[in-house]
Amino acid sequence: MNFGRHHQDDLTLDVTPLIDVVFLLLIFFMVTTTFASRSGIGVKLPEAKAKERPPGHVIELTLTAKGELFLDKGKVAPGQLGSALAAVAKAHAGEVVVIRADAAVPHGRVVKAMDAARTAGFHKLAIATRAPE
Repeated sequence: MNFGRHHQDDLTLDVTPLIDVVFLLLIFFMVTTTFASRSGIGVKLPEAKAKERPPGHVIELTLTAKGELFLDKGKVAPGQLGSALAAVAKAHAGEVVVIRADAAVPHGRVVKAMDAARTAGFHKLAIATRAPE
């Protein structure tokens, strides 16, 4: 006969591994979200010391050194830029158009892009730059 005390198992839940996993996920998301604002289009922006960012949502018009045009990361044929900007202007009339032109892009192409944006109805234009190294 066994007259000893009954031995009960400890049924508590150890949350230490759960906390470790949550902290690792938090660190992962903090690191990956800092890279989300960068564009996937390879453009070397000209340098400028002034730092100013337009508030709110902006419409990006990118001009690459190869002669390609991108409107909000969607490729646009050079002859279709005016109609593509006019279509975007119907939905986003008062927003800022940020022109991201590569440093090697001739000034005339940038002026033509600005003129197309103005003709489409955008009156707030900005040129994207990068901080000097």
